[in-house]
Parts: sequence; C-alpha cells; structure tokens
Amino acid sequence: MLDFRLDFRLDFRQLAAAAFAVLLTSSTAFASAELAKAKNCVACHSVERKLIGPAYKAVAERYGKDEAAVKLLSEKVVKGGGGNWGQMAMPPQPGVSPEEAEGLVKWILSQQ
Repeated sequence: MLDFRLDFRLDFRQLAAAAFAVLLTSSTAFASAELAKAKNCVACHSVERKLIGPAYKAVAERYGKDEAAVKLLSEKVVKGGGGNWGQMAMPPQPGVSPEEAEGLVKWILSQQ
C-alpha cells in the first residue's frame, strides 16, 4: 500500500508539471493574441482573412519555414515596410517594442 501512494504521488507530480507546461504555452499564445488587440494590429490584420494587411495564416504559410523570418518581420512591425503583399505598405509601429514585435511575430508564425 505504501508503494502505491509513493507511485501515485510521483504520477501526480508529473501530471501537474505537464498541466503547468500546457497552461504556460497556451497563456503565451493568449497573451500574444491579446497583445495584437492591444496594439491595434487587428485593425488591419486577422487570423483567417485578408483585411487591409495579410491574414496571419498567410504570413505563417509564406514565412513559417524561414529561419530569418522572426528577425525580418519583427523589424517590419516596428519600422514598417512594403512591397511583399501588394501596394499597401505596413506603417511603422513605434508603440510596439522590439520584444513585443518578436513575440507577436512568433505567435503569427504559429498560426499555420
């Protein structure tokens, strides 16, 4: 009986650690979605469809396998850029820090 309790506690700890990891991962994604709303990215972008700017899924499809994409796109978020998705340029976003931009881009690239 004592062995059973010991095994149960070990299993419970492993289960708790796994649950914590899932919550941590999903809260990061949630935080990035909330950040996209807070920084008004959703005025021009959506996950599924093109608005003024490209859909996040289209960006993820185009850049998802590019190792340099996080750096490249993070810079475009902060500094602006154009020519990749038609005539409408991405305006600079001075209210988005480089760290926030990187988090947003990682979240966008996960939308595949």
